[in-house]
Amino acid sequence: MTEQQNESAATPARIAKVQRLVGVKGMNDVLPPDSARWEWLEDKVRNLMGRYAYRNIRTPIVERTPLFVRGLGEVTDIVEKEMYTFDDRLNGDSLTLRPENTAGVVRAAIEHSLLYDGGKRLYYIGPMFRHERPQRGRYRQFDQVGAEALGFGGPEVDAELILLASALWVDIGLQDVRLEINSLGQPGERLEHRKALIAHLERHSAQLDEDARRRLYSNPLRILDTKNPALQEMVAAAPRLLDFLGPESMRHFESLRAILEANQVPYTVNPRLVRGMDYYNLTVFEFVTDRLGAQGTVCAGGRYDYLMEQLGGKPAPAVGWALGVDRVLELLSTQGHMSSEPQLDAYVVVTDAVFLPRVLHCLQRVRASGAQVQMHSTTASTMASMKSQLKRADSSGAAYALIFGAEEMANGEVTVKSLRDGAGSQVRHPINEPELWAPTLQSRR
Repeated sequence: MTEQQNESAATPARIAKVQRLVGVKGMNDVLPPDSARWEWLEDKVRNLMGRYAYRNIRTPIVERTPLFVRGLGEVTDIVEKEMYTFDDRLNGDSLTLRPENTAGVVRAAIEHSLLYDGGKRLYYIGPMFRHERPQRGRYRQFDQVGAEALGFGGPEVDAELILLASALWVDIGLQDVRLEINSLGQPGERLEHRKALIAHLERHSAQLDEDARRRLYSNPLRILDTKNPALQEMVAAAPRLLDFLGPESMRHFESLRAILEANQVPYTVNPRLVRGMDYYNLTVFEFVTDRLGAQGTVCAGGRYDYLMEQLGGKPAPAVGWALGVDRVLELLSTQGHMSSEPQLDAYVVVTDAVFLPRVLHCLQRVRASGAQVQMHSTTASTMASMKSQLKRADSSGAAYALIFGAEEMANGEVTVKSLRDGAGSQVRHPINEPELWAPTLQSRR
């Protein structure tokens, strides 16, 4: 037996030993028809962002690790526990899959001097990565939509972003979300509150869990965000940051509230709302729901006026939010709102392979008109019967069948057969003039 024959004979045996590969836990495939729901939501987002004059920005999914350590805070859960960090094999740099994108957007703005001619309104859509225990609404790879307004310091821009999110809920038909807002004030005000908070926590040190004890002096504000039921009563009695706000911070907060009320946007002031990143100041907010269990935050954000300078740029105010695409779609599903896969306009029936060159030439022009058309799968040597193809056309959900049979091709025509009007009406059209009849295929949309 030759070497080539030996290799050929061994191939099936080698294939049999190959272990079936599966995806990474918590990093999910999005398959048709479900992927159509993602496209539908992304289209809604792009349309809405354009109406508010927000422009798309696309940053890498890998950034240098110090960006997140400096930007998010060393003692945040994200930096301490959740980041996917690794060393670059070529130069040893520490790199991280982005766990969020605000820091990346700010880094890009600094690196490319985006604010040289004034503020910028930006948005992004893309995947983030956190090493968490996968559960409903929380995955290790998850997509976010984010909106960031860089270079704007007024409360009207805080309100604009909240109104933008509220408009999105209307556009997509999302219900059962409520808005919670708070103000974290400015660093000096937070420092005074921090002293009072630490004193309160020290008086209840015996009650603190391990996380709270670890954060008592490094980041006590995050203890207010604890989900531990045993700490809720103690946290509820803690000093409120709102009581430490100075006149300017309070004016900013009250102006935001006035704009929301003028636009009839209901909200609740939640004095325990602090958010999970260290970069926030003044306004913070969350849109939350009770329909997703423990993962109740659908969209969240706030003002981060010091992050630009913190990452090495010129000081500039900023505010933004991010929403979880997975959670929004999950919430829509619980409401019975399922945007379906795009419906086909036409399914193509061809009775002889010899017709394929002319048929495909026609279909190129039909598709150029905007119609969604699917060819029947076949081989060049074997064509399924017309009955079989029409059955497949009906089950495809298409509105029409385009029939290219022997009689049609001899006359230079195509039969357009309705599959959804009950009567199965059909009309012949010239095959070389699809621009005249193809638009009618889209009448069901």
